[in-house]
This record gives sequence, C-alpha cells and structure tokens, in this order.
Amino acid sequence: MASLMAPVENGQIVESTSQNSLKNTSKSSNGMDKEAFLQLLVAQMQYQDPLEPTSNTEYISQYAQFSQVEQIQNMAATTELARASSLVGEHVYIKTTTSSGEPKSVKGKVDYVMYENGKAYLSINESLYALDDLEIVVDQQYQDAFDKAYDFNIRINKLPAPGGIDMSDAKEIDELEKIYNEMNDYEKSFVAEDVVKMLNKYVERLEEVRLAAGEGDKDPKPDEVEKPDGTEKPDEVEKPDGTEKPGEGEDDGTSEGADGTGGA
Repeated sequence: MASLMAPVENGQIVESTSQNSLKNTSKSSNGMDKEAFLQLLVAQMQYQDPLEPTSNTEYISQYAQFSQVEQIQNMAATTELARASSLVGEHVYIKTTTSSGEPKSVKGKVDYVMYENGKAYLSINESLYALDDLEIVVDQQYQDAFDKAYDFNIRINKLPAPGGIDMSDAKEIDELEKIYNEMNDYEKSFVAEDVVKMLNKYVERLEEVRLAAGEGDKDPKPDEVEKPDGTEKPDEVEKPDGTEKPGEGEDDGTSEGADGTGGA
C-alpha cells in the first residue's frame, strides 16, 4: 500500500519519484489509440458531404485499418504484461526524475505488477513505477556480491592511513580481514586490487603495533618449559665408584683354603 504522507517544501507538496513516473507515463500515453481512431471514423461519417458520400469501399478499407490498429495494440499490451510479470521477484533499477527534474535511480525488488489503462506498473518498496522507466535487471547473487564489496570499500576508506593506526583500530581491521577471507572467488572479484593491497598493509602494520604494545609476546606452553640444568631421571643417575652387586666382589679364598686343607 502506498504511503499517505508526502513531504512539503515552501508550502507545496513535493512529488515522489513514483508519482513522477506515473505522471510521465500518462503524458506519453496520450497519443492516437483505437478509441480516437474510432471517433474520427464516426465523425467522418456524420459530417460527410451528402452530395458526394464516401464510398463503401473506402469505409471497408478504413474499418480494416481500425481492426489492424486494435490487434497491434492488444498484442503490444499482452507482450508488455508478460514482460512485466516476469520481473516479479527480480531486483531492478528504475530511472526516474524528482519533482525538480533531477534524474534519480531507484533500486529494489519487484513485489507485484499492476496493469491499468493498457500500461504495466511495477511495485517497488511499496511504490508504483512505470515499466517504461525500467533501466536494469540484476541477479540476486550479483547484487549481494556488489553490495558486500561496496560496504567493504567504504569501511576501508574510513580507516586512517596505515602509518597512523593504533590499537583502537585493531577490532575493525581484524573484522575486515575476516570478511575478505570468508568471501568466495566470485565476491572477491568485486574488490579492487588496490583495496586488497591496502588491507594487507593494515594487517602488517597492526602486527607491528601489537608487538610494540607487548601483545605479540606469549607465555610458553607448560610442555615447552626447559628443565633446570643438572637434573636427570632417577634411572639415569650414575652409581658411585667401587660399588658392585652382591656376590660380584666376594673373595674366592674359602674354596682355595678348602683345597689347601685337603692337600695337607
């Protein structure tokens, strides 16, 4: 439903782009149509010279022309309606003018099509626009990629120069880097090469700023802590010199003495 409110400037109602589109359409449709052709034919029959009336052959010829005009108009109307109906759900650009005559482009999705007085009208953002003002029809994927790249460029341009960033810009730079890394190849094709180079400069400069602020130094992990010098595992401790296992250092003199006793 169209809005019932309208802006007012200098005591006069300012017409919207939709109203200007409808007005221009009504002006352009004031040409010769089948109704006007029929009125001319009837007027010719009423005011003909009774002494030299128009021949039947001429009437038949004019009637054939009238039928041909009617068929052409009906065919054009059917084609226009089919064309307009195919735009439902599509994202389009409408080129119209403001009340001051300045050109303006309106972007949006076609919600429905209204057909009136032989003309098709597109409903965009709850406003009606003439089909004649249609300029561009875009694919949804293209529009999403274009909008994402456009917003990305705006956010890059709002940052200070790479040499002037500080930790207050870290969150924005990290988000921009994440957004770009998550783009697919099709979306990245909409981002200019210079913008990508600028993003890399911001990322490199941010790393330097973080190192200078001490955020780049991380505590070592527990398994990375070096052991104190001189410590060894229990089984790696060397045994004192001169120690032997039991039985390895016993004197064999007992057996020798036994031999000597036996020999005595």
